[in-house]
Amino acid sequence: MPIVILMPHSACNCRCVMCDIWKDNKNLKQLTTDDVSKLMISLKKLDTQRVLMSGGEALLNKNFFKLCEILKSEDIKITLLTTGLSIKQHANNILQWVDDVIVSLDGDELLHDAIRNIPGAFAKMREGVAHIRSINPNYQITARTVIHRLNFRNWPAIINAAKQMGLNQVSFLPADVSSHAFNRQQAWDGQKQSEILLSGYEITELRIIIDQLLIDCKTDFDSGFIAESPAKFKDIYNYYAAFYGLNEFPFKKCNAPWVSVVIEADGSIKPCFFMDSIGNIADTDLASALNSKEAISFRKSLDTSGHPTCVKCVCSLNLSPLTNVA
Repeated sequence: MPIVILMPHSACNCRCVMCDIWKDNKNLKQLTTDDVSKLMISLKKLDTQRVLMSGGEALLNKNFFKLCEILKSEDIKITLLTTGLSIKQHANNILQWVDDVIVSLDGDELLHDAIRNIPGAFAKMREGVAHIRSINPNYQITARTVIHRLNFRNWPAIINAAKQMGLNQVSFLPADVSSHAFNRQQAWDGQKQSEILLSGYEITELRIIIDQLLIDCKTDFDSGFIAESPAKFKDIYNYYAAFYGLNEFPFKKCNAPWVSVVIEADGSIKPCFFMDSIGNIADTDLASALNSKEAISFRKSLDTSGHPTCVKCVCSLNLSPLTNVA
């Protein structure tokens, strides 16, 4: 189990239009130092090399860096996925305890703030990145962007914003509009889905934008500044087009439930973000939960090429068991 995703805090400091996590901020849940200390026995047994701190906003956990210290005691690498709003105030601790940072980038300044529903969100992220760079110019900071109806026309500006901010890399994926992930009590209905899902007539425009980006950003693909290959870019079009029967959903070779696990802020253990819980660290240790009869049966029976959740999944993980992710 080389990769473990922890959600140290259930709340978020943004109010993104494509995510419902913030709607449950009043029902706060968070992992404690005791939770992570108990996890260490399983993480050593499972030979975990890297922990991704996700959320919600992980930095909202007041003991976040104590959690990192516990993980670092076993030389586990730490990646922080963050909104970027508070990285400036935490810069010194981030540089000490976190190996790299991934910020969420939704558009140029005006659009990013609108999608996040937080005035000044872009400026705070930019200031935070610049502050970290002023201390350690070589520190790895990348961006992840969800492309959807509200920002697909802004795609070239997003790439330029990532460059101007001094980020090392930017990656892109389509919006999840069909699952129960991201704190959705039920899958979005048609009206809510239409706010994020590109409309039928916008699909053609998306294809034109992607074709032009493949030409204009060739050096960015070649250099790796854009993380995805040109084929993966085209799959963002194919994903949205599939909702209108124009093609099949893009095939994703994924072994996430075999090489990673998600532990949510309430202790729930999930094979991936989009699958149901298989236990809770409050009731059993992680290694036992992953190797229970039920969990083994789930993995043996899971066909990611045909499972309805996997078919519409917006992301995938495919690692060789021998891959070094430290």
